[in-house]
Amino acid sequence: MPAIAPLRDYLLSRRSVGQAFLQEPGPNASELEQILTIGTRVPDHGKVVPWRLVLIEGDARAQAGARLAEIAKINNPALDEAGLEVERNRFLPAPLTIGVISAPKAHPKVPEFEQLISAGNVAFNLVHAAYALGFAAQWITRWYAYDRDAATMLGAGLDERFVGFVMIGTPTVTIEDRPRPPLDDVVSRWHPA
Repeated sequence: MPAIAPLRDYLLSRRSVGQAFLQEPGPNASELEQILTIGTRVPDHGKVVPWRLVLIEGDARAQAGARLAEIAKINNPALDEAGLEVERNRFLPAPLTIGVISAPKAHPKVPEFEQLISAGNVAFNLVHAAYALGFAAQWITRWYAYDRDAATMLGAGLDERFVGFVMIGTPTVTIEDRPRPPLDDVVSRWHPA
């Protein structure tokens, strides 16, 4: 297979754009279908499809935020109006958020951990797909990925959990690259003992 220089260059320069810097327009129906198709082309040992996706878009963004604020207030009665406003805006201003749910299936040859990793791959592939179509994205987890009531409200079943939320939109800024770890700090070679 020949080298694909544009793909290499993209992978060497990809960086997240925070949700505060993602605006309209978001993907149209055709672009969204492509993002979802690319996003779900991941390693999946046993073809068990151990993940699901929840789209939060349009008016549902503010509605989901209002529900998060209610749950946050129950969890923390001392939460002030400024804190509630933060919760109300969790899915704004990004035009699209895709919640990625780990939905493991009982399988004699596919451990749940492998299924969780497959779901994580979906999240990262969604990020790549957004960039491939000219958008920007950020993969986040927040308290509501781990809070049972919030996760259920956002669409996770009892035996499921969110691996994150991929926010997608048109970037309003160019993000500077962050320092990356030196390879010598994170790479080793195995040698027999």
